[in-house]
Amino acid sequence: MIPEHEVVIVGAGFAGLAAAMELEAAGVTDVVILERASDVGGTWRENIYPGVACDVPAHLYALARYPWPHWTREFAPGAEIQAYLRRVAATSGIERRIRFDTALLDARWSDDGWDLQTTGGGLRARMLVLACGRLTEPSLPEVHGLAAFPGPVVHSARWDPELDLNGKRIAVVGTGASGVQLVPELVRRGAEVTLFQRSAAWILTRGGRTYTDAERERFAANPEVLTALRDELFREGEARHASRAGDAAAAAAASDQALAHLHAQVSDPTLREWLTPDYAFGCKRVLLSDDFYPAVASDAVTLEPSALARADGGTLVAASGRRHTVDAVVLATGFSATRQPYAELVTGEDGISLDEHWASGMSSALSTVVSGFPNLFILNGPNASLGHNSSILMLEEQAAYAARTIAAAPATAALRPDPAVEQEYTRMIVRRSRDTAWVSGGCRNWYVDERSGRLTLLWPGTVTQFRDQLRAADGSEFLTEPATERSTTP
Repeated sequence: MIPEHEVVIVGAGFAGLAAAMELEAAGVTDVVILERASDVGGTWRENIYPGVACDVPAHLYALARYPWPHWTREFAPGAEIQAYLRRVAATSGIERRIRFDTALLDARWSDDGWDLQTTGGGLRARMLVLACGRLTEPSLPEVHGLAAFPGPVVHSARWDPELDLNGKRIAVVGTGASGVQLVPELVRRGAEVTLFQRSAAWILTRGGRTYTDAERERFAANPEVLTALRDELFREGEARHASRAGDAAAAAAASDQALAHLHAQVSDPTLREWLTPDYAFGCKRVLLSDDFYPAVASDAVTLEPSALARADGGTLVAASGRRHTVDAVVLATGFSATRQPYAELVTGEDGISLDEHWASGMSSALSTVVSGFPNLFILNGPNASLGHNSSILMLEEQAAYAARTIAAAPATAALRPDPAVEQEYTRMIVRRSRDTAWVSGGCRNWYVDERSGRLTLLWPGTVTQFRDQLRAADGSEFLTEPATERSTTP
């Protein structure tokens, strides 16, 4: 007999753990979490490249229900975040709900619930929560000849710990967040780096500090001190929204800071010109680093200010025509963000997959529910990421909304999101993002779906506005009666 559960959550990263905690707090205890790997952690389990760290202050990157007074640094390294998530799963009791090494293969709506096929067998769920993350599948560039490159070729999110770096010539392709963290660390480990840069990044000084033992003890002994720090960090994050979202004066001030940072650390005028972005501040993810520019300006790094065009044996050929002979290639090329891999696995009540529903870009109501997919909640999905503050705040709010909605639903109810609400929500996102740098800033970024030109990853407002929106949800986002005809393309 196929096991049946009230709620099945897919994914045991931050979002999945938050969803399980909120459901338990709401009195929903028949919950199972499917995790394709053998450990919790999601992004922080997968990304183990040298130098990996969070660019959000650690005390704001922790779950509100599980503050952690013992972060060692203001910006936590990846391994420390992974250890934190293991601790949360174990001490909260959530770990016993997780089925490790169990990947979702197929999810189909049937009657009043979801039929799921997994690598561990079939099961049925009344409610399905997708907490799969948005940065899970590496984006691999199509580079002619790269498959025949004689040395190692790795993506930063599939790092090989056995990769020998000392004295080796390493090509790093990409200057996004991973590349900016990785390059200085490769230099410290004795590598000679050739850095392929398709477009320069806006980079601000990072700062950050190591917390003293006395500070950590004070946080542990005085929870109110830690709460006050979180509140302060939250306000600082909200204040950054203006510079990313269309405020000309705020954007100018921030770009001036970034350019001053560049000029202070790079003296060579040609190199400085290559490292100067040619698009609006905030159009792409704004990065934080104090050691990237010095590394690039050192003798250990050769900056190639153009894309990788092809590989010719052990030589990489840039779009500029320049040739670089290297021993290994690291692809710091990001993720497939606008087309979520899990979407192909989920089929709604009209026989249409979530991927098909999102053929012109991801859409939703309240960034969490999707028309044609009853009893489904998506965390970290459409328009639920941020360019200015901690994304943990967003997924926690979504988890709380999903939990109270599930807890309040009648036992046999099918919660069918209203297509009209999804359509209006999508139009609202378009209106609010039209004049932002994310859409009109003159760059290509992973926030905007190229198929429609819509902003589909980021929430265009503040965390406070998102929180108010979800807490005001009164059920009107769902149909009161089954619709005889439902639109599948908002």
